[in-house]
Amino acid sequence: MLPKTTALLFIDVQKAWDEPYWGRRNNPDAEANMARLAAAFRAQGLDVVHVGHDSRDPNSPLFPGEPGNAFKAGTEPLAGEAVFRKSAHCAFVGTGLEAHLREHGIDRLVIAGFTTNHCVSTTARLSCDLGFKTVVVRDACATFELDDMDGNRMTAEALHEAGLTELHGEFAMVLPTEAILQLL
Repeated sequence: MLPKTTALLFIDVQKAWDEPYWGRRNNPDAEANMARLAAAFRAQGLDVVHVGHDSRDPNSPLFPGEPGNAFKAGTEPLAGEAVFRKSAHCAFVGTGLEAHLREHGIDRLVIAGFTTNHCVSTTARLSCDLGFKTVVVRDACATFELDDMDGNRMTAEALHEAGLTELHGEFAMVLPTEAILQLL
């Protein structure tokens, strides 16, 4: 059973990720798994914390005021849940997230969201360095294909798995949704 000092941390679960702007993504079930996690954490009275990305680029779908900046339905914050906004990759940079977690006695984070190899990874790494016990939910994160430095297309699946592999055992435990639900 997860202790009451555990929080679910949603990173950048925003409508912008539905835009073709980003290219092809992996894990079309990520949002459904996030919704299952949110429901289970809320049912157990555990904290659900949301961090949204406010891009500094006015052409980005994540720019404040754009429709894509809004949180996705099914995982949007409920009344009383903490919400933080960031412009950096890491959810701890330029936000009150760390102070909020410490004030609420949270010492464990279960992280889900977008994108696996960017903001999720960056946040998980610093979470570990700050002393939080960190879990990243493998099937409740997603990313997008990218070109490598030689112009070769890297698949979203390969980037997702590489990002999670780099985290697992070093910065976080990487577990599937079902494993987390069984711990609740």
